[in-house]
Amino acid sequence: MVMNAATEGATTNAAGAGPDSVELVVFSDDWGRHPSSCQHLVKRLLGRHSALWVNTIGTRSPGLSWRDLGKIAGKLRAWVRPRSGESEVSMPANLRVISPRMYPGFRTGWQRRLNARWVSEAVNTTLGPRRDGVTRIAVTTIPIVADIFPMLDVDHRVYYCVDDFSVWPGLDGKTMDEMERTLVQRVDRVVAVSQTIVDRLKTMGVEAAMLTHGIDTGHWSRVSNEPLPGWWPDRVKGPILLFWGVIDPRMDVEWCRSLVRRCGQLVLVGPKDGAPPALTKNPVIRLPGAIPYSVLPLLAQHADVLVMPYADLPVTRAMQPLKFKEYLATGKPTVVRALPATREWSDAADVVATADELVRVVKERAHSGLPGAQREARKRLADESWEAKADAFERLIMPRTRPGSSALPG
Repeated sequence: MVMNAATEGATTNAAGAGPDSVELVVFSDDWGRHPSSCQHLVKRLLGRHSALWVNTIGTRSPGLSWRDLGKIAGKLRAWVRPRSGESEVSMPANLRVISPRMYPGFRTGWQRRLNARWVSEAVNTTLGPRRDGVTRIAVTTIPIVADIFPMLDVDHRVYYCVDDFSVWPGLDGKTMDEMERTLVQRVDRVVAVSQTIVDRLKTMGVEAAMLTHGIDTGHWSRVSNEPLPGWWPDRVKGPILLFWGVIDPRMDVEWCRSLVRRCGQLVLVGPKDGAPPALTKNPVIRLPGAIPYSVLPLLAQHADVLVMPYADLPVTRAMQPLKFKEYLATGKPTVVRALPATREWSDAADVVATADELVRVVKERAHSGLPGAQREARKRLADESWEAKADAFERLIMPRTRPGSSALPG
């Protein structure tokens, strides 16, 4: 059985659920690594439910880059050493976090069987004996749990689909597609973040409910007097154009080049995950790396235009980028690629389809600022709060009868 590596790392903050309550078992990105949509939702549900958050190895096979080696070292530490008292204090109440041992691969049957056994034993051991009146709901944002889900001692299983992993850069698309098709047949409910993903799931015979991302308007609209980081560019050299997020092959290199050649100074904030060398080696583009979530509103406050220069790809057409509503909430001019997720907000931002249009609009907005009509259109962000999204998510994932049988077809 999997023992210490998984269960000693559990943070045991007030996870006791009362009668007729719900315990969530969540498989997603590592807790606290970055504020994903799943983390936003679960944080807002912890006031009335407990949760066991399961950190996984992720969906991409590790390579030999320094970034991947650092991740591997971090996983090994989580497997062999309990969390420190400091991290336990900072953990939200009603939340436990574990990092089960996992083999970093899913291509073969033996790899998937090994991971299913290791992870399910770790999770079931941490959950412990059943308690009367407590319904256990497993939620995953990643398809790699397809073989794990049937082995969990839970009542209800949900796939919260946030991306099309079959076309994600750097992933084994064939394996991800195969596991996702298996997963959707082993869950009781599917929730998707975009219409494109809903339509794709229909091709698998699945009817998914759609729930778009939310926004914390207070976080993004606040004004800060804190000093800017030393790497921040000087506006005397031209308008400052800002992007935050993962810098990876989804970026349109030619659009970024056009921005620095013809518009101003481009700052790309975030981790570089397979970023095109044409961006990372460009001496004009500033890439400071990942910075704290709390600092992003300060950067937005001092930027002239926020940009989202994604390429038009299957993966970008499927996604619902968290940063887009964050951009809108800052009150700053925003120019983004015409994609399904951005078109519905075309009255609140500038949505462009070509590099020439991008350059023209960015120049105009850097000079004149946010138009009044766009500012007015952004008022509907008030209806997009994470609190409202969490309430909707809660209604979607609840089983019709609870607690029930945990048996599902394998």
